[in-house]
Amino acid sequence: MRALANKIAIVTGASSGIGRAAAKLFAEEGAKLIVAARRKEELDKLVAEIAASGGEAIACAGDVKDEDLQRQLAETAQRAFGGLDIAFNNAGTLGEMGPTPQISLAGWRDALDTNLTSAFLAAKYQVPLMLDRGGGSLIFTSTFVGYTAGMPGVASYAAGKAGLIGLTQALAVEFGPRNLRVNALLPGGTDTPMGKAMIGTPEGRRFVEGMHALKRIATPEEIAQSVLYLASDAASFTTGTAMLVDGGVSINRT
Repeated sequence: MRALANKIAIVTGASSGIGRAAAKLFAEEGAKLIVAARRKEELDKLVAEIAASGGEAIACAGDVKDEDLQRQLAETAQRAFGGLDIAFNNAGTLGEMGPTPQISLAGWRDALDTNLTSAFLAAKYQVPLMLDRGGGSLIFTSTFVGYTAGMPGVASYAAGKAGLIGLTQALAVEFGPRNLRVNALLPGGTDTPMGKAMIGTPEGRRFVEGMHALKRIATPEEIAQSVLYLASDAASFTTGTAMLVDGGVSINRT
C-alpha cells in the first residue's frame, strides 16, 4: 500500500527544488495535493506531470506571506478533497544578504515574513482542518544555518529559520494531545535554486561540499524522502523535532 494513500496534502514552494520533489513523491505515494508557489507557469507544469502519472493536484499561485493565500490553500483542500492531513510548508527565501549592519529593515522584515510569519499563517488555517480529520502531520522547512552552524551574511535567513524551530515545538506541545504531529526539517546543502544562490560559484560549491561529512550536497529527491517519512505514519511517534538531514555538516570537522 502506498504510504500516503487517501491523504490530502498542501505543499508550498512547490515550483522547484525540495518542494517540487516532495510534491511529486507525495503524489506517487497516493496523496491528493494542493501545490503553491509564486510562479503559476511552473506550478501548472507540475500539476500536468502529476496528472500524467495518475495523480491529482490543484495549483494555487501566490505569496506565502499573504494571509489570503494561506486561507485559500486551506479552503481549497476542504472544498476539493474534504479536508487536510499533511502540510509541508517549505517556501522560503534567503532574503537580503550581506554584513548585518548593512541589511535594510525592509529586507529583514521581508525575510522574516517569508520564512517565519508565513509558517504562523499556514498553521492558523491548516491546524483546524487537521484537527477535524483527527490529527495530521505539519512540517516546516528550517535549516542547519543558525541552528548547528553560523554563517556570515545571512542573519535574517538564519533568524527566521531558527524561529521555525520554536514554533514547531510550541505547536507540537499544544496539539499533540489531539494527534497532530509537528516537525521541522533541517536540510544540509541541497542542489536547489536557493542553494545555488547561496553558494554562488563553483569554488563555493566545492567548499560547501567539503563542509559535509559525505563530501557532497543532496539532491532535492533525497531530502524529499525525509519529508515523506515525517508526513507518513512511519513517523507516528515523531513530533517536536528539529530533524537534521544534513549529510553530516553539523558534526563534520574534516
